[in-house]
Amino acid sequence: MTGAAARAERLDETLSALADPHRRRVVELLSAEPRRSGDLAQALGLTPPAMSRHLRTLRQCGLVEERHDGFDARVRVYQLRPEPMANLAAWLKETEAMWATQLTAFRDHLVALGGETLGAEIGE
Repeated sequence: MTGAAARAERLDETLSALADPHRRRVVELLSAEPRRSGDLAQALGLTPPAMSRHLRTLRQCGLVEERHDGFDARVRVYQLRPEPMANLAAWLKETEAMWATQLTAFRDHLVALGGETLGAEIGE
């Protein structure tokens, strides 16, 4: 798999994981601080098994990582990993730049077709 294909696959996994509103809320909560799975379940009003399924999905795509509490090995603490969000941010920046270029070219085309009056109407 090429670098671009691997990057696209990771981006697809990130977007798929973030498609669920509960998982997006987990990411929002973890952006403030690492949390135990039980605390996340309580904050979202989910049962522990449901929270576990969401955390498994987030772990598998690399958005979160888990560590064990120093006092009790059964307690898992989750925190965000920066790489998947950085990849998503980079993709969004590239996409925004592409659309800005396309829309500028479209505006220039309309101005060329309609002259100065049209250009003033579309914000030139």
